[in-house]
Formats: sequence, structure tokens, C-alpha cells
Amino acid sequence: MVIDPPVAAAEGGASEASSNNNGHGEGQTKKKKTPVTEILKLELQLLRVPVEHLKKSLRSSQRTAEKDLSAVLADISSVTASPTAAAVPPVSSLTSLVCRLHGIKRKLEESSSAEAGQVQRCRARIEHLEEFVPHPHCECNSNWNNTRLNRVILDYMLRMSYYDSATLLADSANIQELVDIDVFVEAREVVESLQNKKVAPALTWCAENKSRLKKTKSKLEFLLRLQEFIEMVKANDYLRAIAYARKYLAPWGPTYTKELQRVTATLAFKSGTNCSTYKVLFDECRWDFLVEEFKQEFCKLFGMTLVPLLQIYLQAGLSALKTPSCPQGMCPKEDPLSQAGFMRLAEPLPFSKQHHSKLVCFITKELMDTENPPLVLPNGYVYSTKALEEMAKNNDGKITCPRTGYECNFSDLVKAFIS
Repeated sequence: MVIDPPVAAAEGGASEASSNNNGHGEGQTKKKKTPVTEILKLELQLLRVPVEHLKKSLRSSQRTAEKDLSAVLADISSVTASPTAAAVPPVSSLTSLVCRLHGIKRKLEESSSAEAGQVQRCRARIEHLEEFVPHPHCECNSNWNNTRLNRVILDYMLRMSYYDSATLLADSANIQELVDIDVFVEAREVVESLQNKKVAPALTWCAENKSRLKKTKSKLEFLLRLQEFIEMVKANDYLRAIAYARKYLAPWGPTYTKELQRVTATLAFKSGTNCSTYKVLFDECRWDFLVEEFKQEFCKLFGMTLVPLLQIYLQAGLSALKTPSCPQGMCPKEDPLSQAGFMRLAEPLPFSKQHHSKLVCFITKELMDTENPPLVLPNGYVYSTKALEEMAKNNDGKITCPRTGYECNFSDLVKAFIS
């Protein structure tokens, strides 16, 4: 039975579709998201990081050049205004100015060279993405997928501060222009200083990126100032702590009133206090918290994901495997969720939507189950174990896909699991 829509609505919809789409009705259907679109969404970080790094370098070089040129112009004005009253002869002043201008030129050339390298990195990454073939089972994507796997592993290494191992992997895989080792090396000094209980490099980093941190409403600088204040209190240097609070913490009062009141109250307590409200402020683990907070702000600044790409990919796969029986330890040994590490990753994930499926082999027309499990060919097609074993037996271990003609060895097959 067909239910006719109201005439007015139908006519209005028809006229609108006709006017917008020239009678073809193209606007009535939404564009479907292809697998390629979803894959490239995960590659946003690949392009955004070098762009953000380039923008940061441009801003830094511009500020430096403007500052140096302003100083030179001021000196030129003073020399030209009263050359006879100058403390040094005019020729010496001009020679000094020329040397300073040469220095500015050298700095600009160095900045230009560095920026050209960053532009080349952006170009290399665009070319890398263009190499991807939009077909889910295309064999020519194997090298591209291997490169992506290396990038994902390297991203995890850098986030975990394994800089030397990351450099070795980048060199061996020849993917230096596709990874951001230099960006993470910039953060290395800050991370190591915080691990050594020093906030000065982190505060310098905050000052360099003050405008952008302000846009994201970051409280990293405030937390660093609080920690420096707490360290003074722990050292019983109360007068210095009070002076520090007046100078650096008071401006944050309107924004973080409660936190500020709580921290300044530590002046009335010793570092060994048993009061839980203030004892936690003296805890050494606050330095680890600051390290993680800095890493989060650093990733936001450069447009990176807040968690490693490796974790995102693993959780995407685990979400398809997690069932109500997994937390009860009923997973088979072959299931990744039988391992404690993978199970911890899957804890925040919802259960996958599972149906009892009946898989029928294309070759033998028999059911594929635990006794006759499905095997996956490298091209993505699935057949039963019995059928493929029989085929391999008759063809010296060779397997030929009956639907595509693809050939491979029996050892190339991968076992699939039915849930």
C-alpha cells in the first residue's frame, strides 16, 4: 500500500527540486561517505601538523624581524637627527648599523630556508595521500598501508618520548618527511624539565604561544604558576611565596578563584600535613599531571589527536570484537581480547552489535563454522577451510579465487572468527 503525500507538499517539493537541481533530483539524496573519505579523515593530522608548524615559524620570524628592524630604524633616526652630537663618529655608527642589517638578513635567510623545508614537507604529504587508490581491496595499496603503519607506530613512540627509536624507524622506513620528529623534539626539553621538577622552560613555551593558548582557554600556565608557588611553600620560603603569589597568581584570581584560594591556604600547612584536601597539593605525582597537561596542550596547538593514533586504530578494531562474553574471560585464545592489554583498551568501548550469522562457502555451499572455519584471502574474499585445503592439495599449495582469479599461497590465508 502506498500513502500519497499531501498535494501542496508534493508540489512544493517538486518545484524546489526542479529549481535547485534542473529537474534531476540530485539534491534529494545525501552524498554517501565512502570508505576513502573515512580513511582520509584519520589523516587530518598528517597535513595539519606541518601547516601549524609553518604558521608558528612564520609568526616567530616576523616578530624577530620587526623587533630588529625597529631597533635599527631607531638608531638611524638618532644618528640622522644629530650627527654631530653622537657619542661615536657617524661613520662608525653607520658601520655598526650595516653589520646589524647583515645580521637581520642572515636570520631571514635561515628562516626562509627552514620554511621552505616545511613547505616541502607539506607537498610530500599531499603526494603521499594522492598515492592512495580508492579501492578497499586493491593490492597496490599494500606499500601505502605499510607506510601508514610505520607512521602510526612512530607517532606512538614520539608521544611516549622514545625519540631515538622513532628516529631509527623513520630512517629505516625512509619516511622522514611524513613524520613530525622535529616538532616533538621541541617539546622534549619542556617534558624533561617538568620531569626534573623545573617549570621555567614550560613557562617560556607558554609565553611564546600565549595568544593561541588564550584562544583555547588553556590553564597550563596557571597550573605551572601554582606548582612553583607550592614548591616555595614546601621549602618553607613563605615570604617569597607570598610575593610570588601577588605578582603571578593574583591576575588569575577572577578566573580561578576557588583553585587560588585552595592553593594559597597551603601557607598555613606543612608539606607533611595529613589533611587530604591539602596533602594532595604537595604530592609528587602533580609533576606527572603537569607533564600530561603539557602534552595535551601541545597536541591541541599543532592539531594532533589527543590520544595516540595507534590507540585510535586499535580501539576501532576492538570495538568490532567486544561482546558481553569478553569481560567474563570466555574469549578464545586467538581473540585479541583474551589478552589483558587489549582488554584494558576495550574497557571504555561499547559492545559490538552481533547477530548469529550463517556463512555459506561459495565453493562447496557448506556452512562455515568452528569445525569448518572461514579463511580470508589477501584480496578480501572468504571461503571455507575444507574447500581451500582441497584446492591447495590439487594445485601444489596454490589458491585461486574463483570470483576474481587472484592467486596466492595457502600460507597467505588468514583465519576469520565468527561471533
